[in-house]
Amino acid sequence: MKALKIQGGKKLNGTIRISGAKNSSVALIPAAILSDDSVVICNVPEITDTDALSDILDYLGADVKRASESIIIDSKSVINKKITVELSKKLRASYYFMGALLGRFKHVEMSFPGGCSIGSRPINLHLKGFEALGAKITEKDDYYIVDAEELRGANIYLDIASVGATINIMLAAVKAKGITIIDNAAKEPEIVNVATFLNNMGAKISGAGTSEIRITGVNKLSGCFHEVIPDRIEAGTYAIIAALCGQKIKIDNIIPEHLEALTSKFKDMSVNIEIGSDYFLISEKDNYKSTNIKTLVFPGFPTDLQQPFTVLLTQANGKSIVEETIWENRFMHIDELNKMGANIKVNGTKAIIIGKTSLHSEEVIATDLRAGAALVCAALISQGTTIIKNAEHILRGYEDIVGKLTDVGAKIEIIEI
Repeated sequence: MKALKIQGGKKLNGTIRISGAKNSSVALIPAAILSDDSVVICNVPEITDTDALSDILDYLGADVKRASESIIIDSKSVINKKITVELSKKLRASYYFMGALLGRFKHVEMSFPGGCSIGSRPINLHLKGFEALGAKITEKDDYYIVDAEELRGANIYLDIASVGATINIMLAAVKAKGITIIDNAAKEPEIVNVATFLNNMGAKISGAGTSEIRITGVNKLSGCFHEVIPDRIEAGTYAIIAALCGQKIKIDNIIPEHLEALTSKFKDMSVNIEIGSDYFLISEKDNYKSTNIKTLVFPGFPTDLQQPFTVLLTQANGKSIVEETIWENRFMHIDELNKMGANIKVNGTKAIIIGKTSLHSEEVIATDLRAGAALVCAALISQGTTIIKNAEHILRGYEDIVGKLTDVGAKIEIIEI
């Protein structure tokens, strides 16, 4: 088991360059199966999630090459085999192979996907979309079998604006006959990035980034070159770290518009932040004001930043309230933070934080990816040396987190325990 060992109390200074978005990359890699030629995707983060998806492509017979920050995928020789539980359980985003394989072969068999245990995460909206396109769904021995003689465009209303369902339906619909309309579609930047990739291959998708996406089916998708957008969650996490212990930190290679919900709360708290065209400059200060957040779908406050942001609220004066509306198990970091000296109480979907509190080192457990990120934030401002177990959760979502933090003055290393 890997763990992170972090000596707290260090002041950070320098530049952190943001990698490509995990939540885009994990959809773009399966989407490459839809192309009849090679595709080149650049700015792909080197994290265990993208490695796991590459393993599935290898298993299916694709030719996958990694070159620096790029990945080159040739899917001409792909064989539509059952995706085993050993492959699918590594990450939840393996479910994007459902839409991609269904779109290309009209048939897919795979085990239920894995991922972080942050709550009930059914894929019923994905399956409902596939059925609307003409597929038949069968569950057998924890496997889904999705089969269609033909995929036809349909009007699909999503009960919840789900990112995963929106993307998966797009993948299945790009080669369906006729027009598909996804109503109440999710609006996240990652969806726009995936739609752009598909359009670069020859798809006809309009409306991505709005609540209505329109897809006109095509017969063929060709090769293309595509760039992954910067990771807004990674950027937000390092921005929070900068606000906690940065003498002067530049968060570089970002799209500030993707983080307006966070920077709005920074301003409420009186965080020292300069917002440039593609960067933030942030310095810590002593007297932060308390504030409240409520997680919402984009462009609201991201659920993926709720956990790291909670650590910042422990350093604010007074009472703050965090309301989680997306995932019911996204407060699993709270017990670990309280072990480190935080004063946080959970009441249903709300966490009440009383600050300012001094944090101290502890041996803690990362229960999921963003909980792990929160513990990194806490460890960096704690007195003493903190050990964060289950660091694999953190490493699957943050490219070279140890190197990036070391470069700006943190004392952090990966250890085996």
